Amino acid sequence: MDILEISDKKKMSREEAADLLRTIADSLARQNALNLTRDGKKLHIKVPNEVTIEVEVEIESDESSLEIEINW
Repeated sequence: MDILEISDKKKMSREEAADLLRTIADSLARQNALNLTRDGKKLHIKVPNEVTIEVEVEIESDESSLEIEINW
């Protein structure tokens, strides 16, 4: 059973998406944690030194996607 699940989906520019990914990557590299703010609430999520990462790419004629999932 999930204690907390947050799902967020919104449109943004490609550059904004890149900035978000950089922020997540920098946070993981420097702090071994993620600091997120959603709906005015701040979350500090500790991440261990070793994680499992899954990358999935789907290419279709009308839409493509890239999914990156990190588990620990």
